[in-house]
Amino acid sequence: MKDYLVRGMSMDGFVKVVAIRSTEMVSRAAQIHGTTANATAAFGRALTAASMMGNMQKVDNGSMTMQIKGGGPIGGITCVSDAIGNVRGYVLEPKVPLVEKYPGKLDVGATVGTDGTITVIRDLQMKEPYVGSVKLVSGEIGDDVTAYFAESEQIPTACALGVLVDRDQSVKVAGGYLVQLLPGAPEETISALEKGIQRAGAVTPMLEQGMTPEDILGQVCGELGVVFLETVEVGYKCYCSRERVTAALISIGKEELTEIMNEGKAFPVECQFCDTVYTFTPEDIAELIKKI
Repeated sequence: MKDYLVRGMSMDGFVKVVAIRSTEMVSRAAQIHGTTANATAAFGRALTAASMMGNMQKVDNGSMTMQIKGGGPIGGITCVSDAIGNVRGYVLEPKVPLVEKYPGKLDVGATVGTDGTITVIRDLQMKEPYVGSVKLVSGEIGDDVTAYFAESEQIPTACALGVLVDRDQSVKVAGGYLVQLLPGAPEETISALEKGIQRAGAVTPMLEQGMTPEDILGQVCGELGVVFLETVEVGYKCYCSRERVTAALISIGKEELTEIMNEGKAFPVECQFCDTVYTFTPEDIAELIKKI
């Protein structure tokens, strides 16, 4: 089953909602980066949140970058989403030791840490990107995304994320939801939404039961009801290419390229997002120098 994202509104028009199934996306990221269980859980939550946040921007050709640095053993997480919700990313330390809150429950907060920030960079196709940064609350990522929206963008938000890593290190399920109150929401809407969130509970059990993103939003919105506005397939997608790497090499300048060429051996360039390696021979580098 392919990953997909659904976006909608409550029937009264005061709540914006989005939910996602991200199992394959997180599996692909874990495979590419060789993450251990704790790193997979933390990275997967961040990718899931980034996908929803990128899609909610609804700016053609825009993008959203989320950086999380909490001082924990994972070092840092970077995720980039396009305007659809396709994501790519990397972690500084993929081989995180196993840390559990209790047997069978990975401790994502301890993996990420709380001594740091969550930073969101929104490229809205304007002159300058919007940058917002707030202190981490718990390192659990869902709480931190919620705090980011409340503090940096003044939008009352609830974000819940779940990644279940199986005993063989594979990703069993992954997904989440993000709901936001719009200006003027009456007390009865707020109360109904709070009850719905409490009734729905954690994301992982819902995903384990086979609930779809639509089912999850139905649980969360409860008596408010929900109208679905968009359904799109999403995945782990890197936009690297040899042409882009070539342009990046040219940008470092003639002097440094000449040093690389004079070493007389192949020069590999590895994409940090997908681990694809682009190899340039001394002859290739010489051609780049000619272009400069």
